Amino acid sequence: MAALGWLTPRRRSATARSVLAGEAAAEAARKSSLDAERPDGTEAEAGATPGAPAEEPDFPVVGDDRAAAFFDLDNTVMQGAAIFHFGRGLYKRKFFERRELTRFAWQQAWFRLAGVEDPEHMQDARDSALSIVKGHRVSELMSIGEEIYDEYMADRIWPGTRALAQAHLDAGQKVWLVTAAPVETATIIARRLGLTGALGTVAESVDGVYTGRLVGEPLHGPAKAEAVRALAAAEGLDLARCAAYSDSHNDIPMLSLVGHPYAINPDSKLRKHARARDWRLRDYRTGRKAAKVGIPAAAGVGALAGGTAAAVALHRRRR
Repeated sequence: MAALGWLTPRRRSATARSVLAGEAAAEAARKSSLDAERPDGTEAEAGATPGAPAEEPDFPVVGDDRAAAFFDLDNTVMQGAAIFHFGRGLYKRKFFERRELTRFAWQQAWFRLAGVEDPEHMQDARDSALSIVKGHRVSELMSIGEEIYDEYMADRIWPGTRALAQAHLDAGQKVWLVTAAPVETATIIARRLGLTGALGTVAESVDGVYTGRLVGEPLHGPAKAEAVRALAAAEGLDLARCAAYSDSHNDIPMLSLVGHPYAINPDSKLRKHARARDWRLRDYRTGRKAAKVGIPAAAGVGALAGGTAAAVALHRRRR
């Protein structure tokens, strides 16, 4: 995929690979959002997810078409990490063996225990996913992804965050997911939630078949900011009038780009950063400890429950 040439000036902290990843994500997002005909003919799910609606902020401004909203996915819109849920669905369809499922289960347990995106664990998960999908057709994974969304993801959407996204849509603004998850998976989730589209990690494909390599690097940290910057330039958006939402301090570069940053279910570092800068905070968890319990259920693998719980207990003893 050719890199785009319309990036605005960027900070020096962005590497060449993060810029490439951001540009590739923006290009893929714009192509998917312009595709009016959904391949499976399904309708987007209308309205907010059932549940108590969140308090609507005084932003967005109705009719401001130079404003948009950018939502992180994992633990902001969805409980847990999309790539782990996707891995469970692939295992069910015999894409890989049980030992690799154990790995996915532990990664999900760690994510829920820590409540933050650990770069080493997230990279390990992405490497696993790339090796699994190598040689498969993009269309095949997209079709399977629709099924996996219904099986493992639909019930894990935070109603409060969903209501915030709907407020932007109701104001006539575009709403984009921005995630390190594969762009195909992110696009499916965006469609099912009725959002505009998604910026995600772009895996290389040749003639519609995955090669097992990425374009640039995972859309994480500075790469997310580059993707938002690139998309805003292409869409004619004013970032000072846009909003961004995330749970992770890793997304501070993206949050700092916009005029309306929100910390959603924030980790401790982001909470501290947000309070120091008077950013708005929303926490839709029932309690700060809620995200750190029920680990076997979060992993979703009954046969692995004992081993996972033991590993979590061991981790706690070492803290």
